[in-house]
Amino acid sequence: MADDLRELIRTVPDFPKPGIRFRDVTTLLAHGDGLRRSVAGLAGLADGLDIDSVAGIEARGFIFGSALAVHLGLGFIPLRKPGKLPVATIGEDYDLEYGKARLELDPTLLKPGQRVLLVDDLLATGGTAVAGTRLLRRAGGVVNSAVFVIDLPELGGAGLLAEMEVAAQSIVGFDGH
Repeated sequence: MADDLRELIRTVPDFPKPGIRFRDVTTLLAHGDGLRRSVAGLAGLADGLDIDSVAGIEARGFIFGSALAVHLGLGFIPLRKPGKLPVATIGEDYDLEYGKARLELDPTLLKPGQRVLLVDDLLATGGTAVAGTRLLRRAGGVVNSAVFVIDLPELGGAGLLAEMEVAAQSIVGFDGH
């Protein structure tokens, strides 16, 4: 399955800056069977995990995370970009390869001890996933697992998550940046 899905993911050279090969999942999302198989693949990775809900990181993590939550019959917790929620939030600032960013969460969506599976489209350096994990934990969630459609293993994100005792799994891996 991974090879078939890999072929549906477009690589855009030199985006957002020279030397970066951007792995664009919009071509996968536009392919009905590819999207279905991606969600099934994420569900396979989540099989056997003891989780109460799924959290997805804006924006593509919303797509995969909410589809996975529906597939698993669980609720979905959105981790948002700043200023998008109409209620009081908590936030986590973090560094990206090419800038700074922030995630926010409505902390009332979590009960203390709620077991949450973190979902995003891509794991690279791990900055976004680490910020999402910290944010969910600050709100009382228990985060031990994260799943991704794509991993760029050379960038070390899975190792950073492992240091936080979060097991990261992905469907497709790409060499290089």
